[in-house]
Amino acid sequence: MTPRLRTPAGSALTDLILDLFRLNNRVLAAGDRLISGLGLTSGRWQVLGTIVAAERAQPVAWLARDMGANRQNVQRIVNDLERDGLVMFKPNPHHKRAQLVVLTDEGRRRFDAAMKLQAPWVNDLAEGLPVEAIETTRYTMAELLRRLEGHGEADGQD
Repeated sequence: MTPRLRTPAGSALTDLILDLFRLNNRVLAAGDRLISGLGLTSGRWQVLGTIVAAERAQPVAWLARDMGANRQNVQRIVNDLERDGLVMFKPNPHHKRAQLVVLTDEGRRRFDAAMKLQAPWVNDLAEGLPVEAIETTRYTMAELLRRLEGHGEADGQD
């Protein structure tokens, strides 16, 4: 059986994916450094941001879905956030066991403080990059995400 060779687009996409892995690791490390004084990590910040972005309180499973993350990992982070008083659980009228996750006043304060640190950092990082190039990259990433979600994640089959 001969291995399938990559097309030029497949090779370029492989290189992009490898760069995205490295970029993700660097962004998480930079985020951790940026907000370390707030008692947050990039993971906790991401969960808080997902809660803030939601139109209404959601259970952990929905937060994980919105983040494209593993439910168990998000549950662990939410439990830590609750222990630290940044979120709390409220009863879910639609599901007895899947409680809703709600930001506390302290959670909102820390999230807002993190966002105040993020604005100058991201502006500096974006300096000199054409907005059109950023938007093209975002479009490409969104299209790849749509395709992966349409295939039940990358299963290697058509």
